[in-house]
Amino acid sequence: MARLHESLTTTLPIDRAFAFIADFSNAERWDPGVAWSKAVANPEPRVGTEYELGVRMGGRVAPMSYRITLIDPAKRVVLGGRGSNVSAVDDIRFEQTSEGTRIDYAAEIELTGWMRLAAPFAGRAFAAIAKNARDGMQRTLDAMAAQESVA
Repeated sequence: MARLHESLTTTLPIDRAFAFIADFSNAERWDPGVAWSKAVANPEPRVGTEYELGVRMGGRVAPMSYRITLIDPAKRVVLGGRGSNVSAVDDIRFEQTSEGTRIDYAAEIELTGWMRLAAPFAGRAFAAIAKNARDGMQRTLDAMAAQESVA
């Protein structure tokens, strides 16, 4: 199992940052590893809300289903994900700072089925995916903060 952890700070207020990130139908807007994302029904973040994502894996896009398993508004959202030969738990925590919001994003990814044979070699790839997601989240949230400050 790969354990990943990334952190960032943004000037976007915590309520806006949480609402945007907790709604995983927005994942394609901030995570370059996500080709598409949509809510199965109402995208409002609450326990049980489900999202479908197309995750880039090498040269293909693999479908994954995510479901919110825990939510503490403006503080934490945990999602469980399942796809072909992969399962994940994403734990995203939000903390208000004097400048805006600090976000800690931890993920546990487990390869299953025949893919588990590649697990010992996947650490570097997972680390790069996590860094790219963090960088995309940073850019997107900072752009949203900049738009709000002009409005």
